[in-house]
Amino acid sequence: MNLFSSFDPSSNWSMSLNWMSSLICLILIPSSFWIIPSRLNLLWIKITSILHKEFKVLLGPSSKGSTLIFVSLFSFILINNFMGLFPYVFTSTSHMVLSLSLAFPLWLTFMLFGWINNTIHMFAHLVPQGTPPVLMPFMVCIETISNIIRPGTLAIRLSANMIAGHLLMTLLGNTGPSLSLMMINMLIIIQLMLVILETAVSIIQSYVFAVLSTLYSSEVN
Repeated sequence: MNLFSSFDPSSNWSMSLNWMSSLICLILIPSSFWIIPSRLNLLWIKITSILHKEFKVLLGPSSKGSTLIFVSLFSFILINNFMGLFPYVFTSTSHMVLSLSLAFPLWLTFMLFGWINNTIHMFAHLVPQGTPPVLMPFMVCIETISNIIRPGTLAIRLSANMIAGHLLMTLLGNTGPSLSLMMINMLIIIQLMLVILETAVSIIQSYVFAVLSTLYSSEVN
């Protein structure tokens, strides 16, 4: 052993691991910095950036990064809706347990924040501008009821739209064994069209849920 043997790659063990130090830096750096994104990845980045800009406009100048919550909410609901399109996979968003557990905490947080920090604004929001004095008590009752049922409408809208198409496809599919060959071919075409429709509904309903949550959040500021 001499002084220069420490620079020999095979001087330590029978299997040289000295060159692993060159790869550790690549392992530690996130893959998004050194791997070219795929087309699907670029599409998803484009969608999230468009949603971020749109939610930022809806929330106003006081958003301060809160758009990430609604973009994440959109992504979570969209992935669950798409998972339900696969055979033998339960659509979790068609159940009120999941949809209500998403809608109710959001609504409760908005209401608590609004009534604690912007109490005068929340009282003023109960009476729309330009309401005649005679109708003010009725408008307060209507606005209060509409505020209370908001989490229910969010949850029911998502669950009902997701379960309706799946139920229709199941009912049509159960009639297949009793049909003739020509009717079965027509049934397959109808089922394919329904799958395309359900794909569109999955995207639209996740977008509607996120946009309505954003609008409810902007009202309390």
